[in-house]
Amino acid sequence: MTKRTSYDFRSSPRGTTSERTRRLQEYQVIGRHLPTETNPTPSLYRMRIFAPNTVVAKSRYWYFMRGLKKVKKATGEIVSLNVIAEKHPLKVKNFGIWIRYDSRSGTHNMYKEYREMSRTEAVEALYQDMAARHRARFRSIHILRVVELEKSDDVKRPYIKQLLTKDLTFPLPHRVPKISNKKVFSAHRPSTFA
Repeated sequence: MTKRTSYDFRSSPRGTTSERTRRLQEYQVIGRHLPTETNPTPSLYRMRIFAPNTVVAKSRYWYFMRGLKKVKKATGEIVSLNVIAEKHPLKVKNFGIWIRYDSRSGTHNMYKEYREMSRTEAVEALYQDMAARHRARFRSIHILRVVELEKSDDVKRPYIKQLLTKDLTFPLPHRVPKISNKKVFSAHRPSTFA
């Protein structure tokens, strides 16, 4: 048996380095009940699930199928599982997310808005936000719907609306001096705060 001195990421069970840098990915999982004599062609059920890897995506799929359609992993099968890629990953977009989460006092419905570059980043921001504000964990949050808000009229929340104003500018309290004004020697250190 040879001793392994260096760690090879390609043979890692977790996948490539780019997969590990992102916390969540969006998966499309399609499954169904196993064919029986009474039902030889069962219906297919498709879900879009946000999960860190395929194992968690399948697990969440069966969790929801058990509650929604009374189909268990033992009596069902997954037909297809693939990653959904973002169409325009370099464009900033507004997202509306409908969720249901369990808190210490009960179950609540909620709608939140995020300004991110992809659906997965918006959902990651949602999980961080819910953990910070409501102490809600990953297991207790059910994402019902994620929608890209294309029109500015669809944006409801003021914390996102304030970013949509035309010719938006931000204050620059820390100003770096231009090279043309820069001296080689100075009697005192220049102040960069306006």
